[in-house]
Amino acid sequence: MNDHMRKALGTVILMGAAACGAEREEIPAAPSSDGSAEQVIARAAYFDLGSEYVPPPGEALHHQTAGFAKILCSGVFVTGLDPDDAAANVGGFISPFDERSHVVDTVVDLQRQMVSLTLPDGVTRTAKRYGSQGCVAHPIGEDSIYYTPSVVEPNLPPAETTPWPMGDVLSDEPFSADVDLDLIREALDVGFGPPEARTLGLVVTHRGRIVAERYSDDVDMHRPLESWSMTKSLTGTLMGVLIQQGVYELWQPAPVPEWQAPGDPRQEIRIGDIMRMSSGIMINAPSDPDYDPDTYADHYYLYTGTIDSYEYAATRPPEWPPNTVGRYRNTDPVLTSYLVRLGVEARGEDYHSFPQRGLFDRIGIRNGLIETDPYGNFLGQGLAFMAARDWARLGNLYLQDGVWDGERILPEGYVEYASTVAPAYIDDGRRVYGGAFFWVNGEGADGLPTTSYSMRGAGGQSTTIIPSHELVVVRIGKYTGAGAGGDALDAMWPMLLEAVPEVQ
Repeated sequence: MNDHMRKALGTVILMGAAACGAEREEIPAAPSSDGSAEQVIARAAYFDLGSEYVPPPGEALHHQTAGFAKILCSGVFVTGLDPDDAAANVGGFISPFDERSHVVDTVVDLQRQMVSLTLPDGVTRTAKRYGSQGCVAHPIGEDSIYYTPSVVEPNLPPAETTPWPMGDVLSDEPFSADVDLDLIREALDVGFGPPEARTLGLVVTHRGRIVAERYSDDVDMHRPLESWSMTKSLTGTLMGVLIQQGVYELWQPAPVPEWQAPGDPRQEIRIGDIMRMSSGIMINAPSDPDYDPDTYADHYYLYTGTIDSYEYAATRPPEWPPNTVGRYRNTDPVLTSYLVRLGVEARGEDYHSFPQRGLFDRIGIRNGLIETDPYGNFLGQGLAFMAARDWARLGNLYLQDGVWDGERILPEGYVEYASTVAPAYIDDGRRVYGGAFFWVNGEGADGLPTTSYSMRGAGGQSTTIIPSHELVVVRIGKYTGAGAGGDALDAMWPMLLEAVPEVQ
């Protein structure tokens, strides 16, 4: 065990030496942290394993433009937005809006469902719609992908004749007398926000029933919408399905093939550590308190590199021992997606249909999809497209403790794991992240109960679960409306909590 791993044990007395009468060796405890950037950085430095950081290859603008091509392709051919609207308003996370002006030629091929963007240096980045795998960005110089795409059809009855939540038909039974429907409708108007919020869909469910919903003129209730990092929670759910089916155990060492060489310290990383964003794997990520903006972040590269994203994530070195430092980094959901693929294919099943068969068919989702890299790997860190009602279905699965219509889909205790602050985040003084890639409200933000938790994504996307009031609230909008959209939600919360009773 090296010095860094020994430090990770905190203040330890070597009992063997004491038993022999030898002088006891004390190892200094890790520094405490109040959540400030300075103390979070100091605490991480204490655990640092000394691995060398190697930045992603290639030019940042080429990567950003690949991201822009994919975003424009998805906005037009998955969500159905006008190309100019999509270019101006969606997906700023992996394609900064001020970098899009470098493109000198834009071609949106409606027949081929393909986007081509050319830069001043002559490099053209392209992305194309591929069946149920959505839009995929191509490597430079390529016009195709390295796997055979497919169309995955839902195995569900027609939504228009099937009652909610398995379909779209809402009950006409009266709501409980303790629910103030007029106030809920007022809250919905407030939460939808002004035009500059660019909200696309807002859905409120209470005790599993839709009590209010509203959509912009751009979309309808069936339209798949960008979700960004809400996808992480979907990936955590897919892993939960596999754990319930006996493929994995939550606290087993993660069986990543690239980590199996003798002596590899990454063999200590457990699946549950990864889904707490506490694996300790080293990359450069924009949410790091010591983020280096002069280096193109691996966090973005895992979207835009047009590489085998699973191999890239699996070959990053350890920066800290697992379960000691919490960092919001895309390596962890990518590694979980990798394990999902390994587990599904080990059973001889089709990987690309697993989300539909293993989860979507079971909770009424008909047209959700997760986009891939050119190698067919789901980009489960942020590229799912689902309708607002479908996110509400997923949120209600958690509100119901992982049980749907009497069938247990997620393991017992899994929802508690998802909604409980992760130890590394407690030690960092930031009670904000739980398990299964869920944000938790341990600091009582936004006036919401500390028991609430959520799926969240860049651009103001969120699915918020409030067990104390039996509520699930989904808000999805265009990326540029995030600020105004967030303000609208903040104004909505107290109205909504007043409108429905607290669980006694």
